[in-house]
Amino acid sequence: MKKKKKKNSTRTGILEKTRSGSGFVRSEDGDIYIDRSNIGGAMHGDRVRVDLLPPQFWGRNPEGIVDKILERSSREIVGTYHRGKRSDMVIPDDRRNSDNILVRRSASKSARDGDRVVCVITRYPGRKSLAEGRVTEIIARRGEVGGEIRAMIRAAGLKVRFPARCEAEAAMKAKQIITPEDIAARRDLREKTIITIDGADSKDLDDAVSIDRLYNGNYLLGVHIADVSHYVSAGSHLDREAMCRGNSVYLLTQVIPMLPKSLSNGICSLFEGVDRLTLSCEMEIDGNGNIVNHDIYESVINNKARMIYDDVSDILEHHDEALTRRYQQIYSSLLLMEELAEILREKRKRSGSIDFDFDEADITLGEREIPVDISIAPRRTANRMIEEFMLAANRTVAEHFYQFETPFVYRVHEKPDPAKIMELRQFLAGFGIDLRGSADNVHPAELNRILDLVHGKPEENIVSTVLLRSMTKAYYSTECAGHFGLAFHYYCHFTSPIRRYPDLIDHRIIKSFLRGSVPAGVLKKYRRSAEQAAEIASQTERQAQELERDVEKMKKAQYMKDHIGEIHDGIISGVTGFGIYVQLPNTVEGMIRLSDLNDDYYIFEAEKYRLIGERTRRIFALGDRITIEVLNADPDERQIDFGLAERDG
Repeated sequence: MKKKKKKNSTRTGILEKTRSGSGFVRSEDGDIYIDRSNIGGAMHGDRVRVDLLPPQFWGRNPEGIVDKILERSSREIVGTYHRGKRSDMVIPDDRRNSDNILVRRSASKSARDGDRVVCVITRYPGRKSLAEGRVTEIIARRGEVGGEIRAMIRAAGLKVRFPARCEAEAAMKAKQIITPEDIAARRDLREKTIITIDGADSKDLDDAVSIDRLYNGNYLLGVHIADVSHYVSAGSHLDREAMCRGNSVYLLTQVIPMLPKSLSNGICSLFEGVDRLTLSCEMEIDGNGNIVNHDIYESVINNKARMIYDDVSDILEHHDEALTRRYQQIYSSLLLMEELAEILREKRKRSGSIDFDFDEADITLGEREIPVDISIAPRRTANRMIEEFMLAANRTVAEHFYQFETPFVYRVHEKPDPAKIMELRQFLAGFGIDLRGSADNVHPAELNRILDLVHGKPEENIVSTVLLRSMTKAYYSTECAGHFGLAFHYYCHFTSPIRRYPDLIDHRIIKSFLRGSVPAGVLKKYRRSAEQAAEIASQTERQAQELERDVEKMKKAQYMKDHIGEIHDGIISGVTGFGIYVQLPNTVEGMIRLSDLNDDYYIFEAEKYRLIGERTRRIFALGDRITIEVLNADPDERQIDFGLAERDG
């Protein structure tokens, strides 16, 4: 007689496997551990049904057996081809995927050992048999320069190339000239001193700025943004492709643009000395940083100087004589911009806006794209100045169109979860810092006070990191729910339509309202487009950030391969039940595995962010200084292994 299952003894969810072959099923009711012997033929990412084991067999998590595979996640695997004596394999590049794919020599597409390939699964694994597949594409030959990044891009599902119809449409748009009719319909700012300030290697220049001192002593700040919507029509092939991409992706060695280069690096880019169509937000700002008046309008500009961040910073920070003479015609404007940016920054700080000043890696690549140096990327005066101006424009535009109750895409950052704030309070107490206020209604000004307290201290980066982890993730929405981190009631993304789709959608809406009343049918269409754009862009942004992080981790591991055996001082940046993460001064992070701490048995105290020795009572806590030896670095796994070390003397 078949035994009747207990009520609620099954769960459904997505299987996440590990290199060990075991995994977890992520379900609405929590995570369920699946031992490799109980996974059957399920693969990483599959949607499965799980039978729960009796509680007496559980460890830290509920445990179960995969009962049925409800939906396969993918038929396509990106991996590394390995030739064997008896059979060939494709080893997935995804660290979470432990399912190797058996490939017959006749289905190898002439792949060689070590090549990065795309493999289509022709037979899924069974309980005792491997998956089988055939190679459909060779991404890069073994050792080919840039092959790792191309494989990572392909594995992420991103498309480098545009469909032919998009390229053709973009080429046609790129040939358009600005007509007298175009200029007549806009405010002509071509004689105004308007400049761009970007990175030295930037080619997609989508924001320009101008400044004047008014008769009443106030500042007139102009933020002029490329009018991409003039060239990318709603519903066109270009528009549909841009929506699917959601945003441009900036990797170390290449850019995957949202729009074809003939637009992003061409007709839409605000090059020096060239007439360009723009959408302008002009703000009158008083000496206290209050925006007392504003105007949003269609315009045409001619960029008077293509400046780079380092040059502007050298002028403002070091009063570089050669650069000052070279840019004499805009020198007074730069000084006025610096003055206004400082006022805006102070105003924002008084309002409680959180200013996370994290160290970011500056990775210098040498031959064959192998890193030769990793240092801290400076966040200089010019970078901060442009950041303030873009924040002001984004906030002004969001508030303006919120008052008109138009469909719009806003940038939203919700309040932190009270439970996360309670954890943060407990963590800060370990540094003798009191987090004031209630957990369910903490104010960003209080968090900013904490950052000020640790500024310049050894624990600054760690406290900032933990504080950031307590925040929710920002996302796009058609509901204006405010931006907690910036302490803004209204906020959107308006300033980068070349590389962000929400900005492009908002530009279309803005221009429609600037030109007169909008029919109900068009409003309905905008509302639907805005909702779709917000959802897609939030998802593609997360994917892009994950890929950018993975590429950086891979390059850091490549760099550290040449530093095996070296001794370095670092700070504990993470503590887990399986080891300690340590960050070096150049932002490189590695792990000391718990199994390598063999001087004692260490207990993980999660609530105190530390490991403590059972016998010696030695403590490894978040933020502690520590000396490490570099043991190993694996670029394919994006992993760096450290060991404990002691400095001589």
